[in-house]
Amino acid sequence: MKIIEAAKQAGAVVRWNFLGFFKNPRMIITFLFSFILCFFLSDRAIMVADYYESPIQALEPFIWTFGDSESILLSSMLLILLFIDLPRLSPFTPYMLVRMRKGRWLLAQFFYIFLVTVFYMLYVFAVTSLLCMQKTYVGNLWSKTAALLAYSKMGSDLSVPSTVKVMESTTPLFCSLQMILLLSLYALTLSFLMLYFQMHTGKKAAIAAGLIYSLAGFLLDPQVLAKILRKEEHEMYLTRRIAGWISPLNHASYGMHDFGYDTLPSITQSCVFFCIILFLLAFLSFRTLKKYNFNSFTGEL
Repeated sequence: MKIIEAAKQAGAVVRWNFLGFFKNPRMIITFLFSFILCFFLSDRAIMVADYYESPIQALEPFIWTFGDSESILLSSMLLILLFIDLPRLSPFTPYMLVRMRKGRWLLAQFFYIFLVTVFYMLYVFAVTSLLCMQKTYVGNLWSKTAALLAYSKMGSDLSVPSTVKVMESTTPLFCSLQMILLLSLYALTLSFLMLYFQMHTGKKAAIAAGLIYSLAGFLLDPQVLAKILRKEEHEMYLTRRIAGWISPLNHASYGMHDFGYDTLPSITQSCVFFCIILFLLAFLSFRTLKKYNFNSFTGEL
């Protein structure tokens, strides 16, 4: 009974958080910017299809567009704008806190973040696929274009995760689902990090934490490190391996995983990595909640 009661209370808070969500100008701007970003990034898939004059599988535009860390970083940066007001406070918050435990209220905030993040990632997935629909087909088989990329230098130049190992071990549908999972977990860690700093220090600290988290991932990109350290590609093996294990952004990049020929993390290990971060942030958030000041319920900290 307590579990059912807790679920109902958390669900009520989540529904309250979603009130006016699609009418909020900040949300509209965020999704509009995301559409524009996908429009520019999807040029890569269109260029490849035009170059080889061959149709591509319907999910390949998404796989090729968000196969590198830079595209993931740009897409996830919009989440800072999306979750800048967490935790959502209002004049209704005191009533909710009187009727329920603080822990359940915070759990509802986590669930709200999860739902918004998944919705955002599915939106990015749908927009990317729809923008290239005139050059795609539906069958769950890799296209001839993908096979050509796997054997050409063009694929590596475009950071397209289309390799012989990937094509032999998975299908476009399963590959895209894995990518959505990794992107969602990375976005969740970013959002939960902002929530923790929002409660612990304030809004400015939350924004700074989100930017530093993203910047650290960008600086740990092997290509960026190679330029900073002035190293050649053949000298970056050890650095690439270390960065692949410690950088959350690299864990979210599908091409930075072990497909049988490298010592990089597997998809499962990356999921465990993100779950550990999420568990740690949840623990710290619940500790901070005990000392959190709820004196202001106008939406400001």
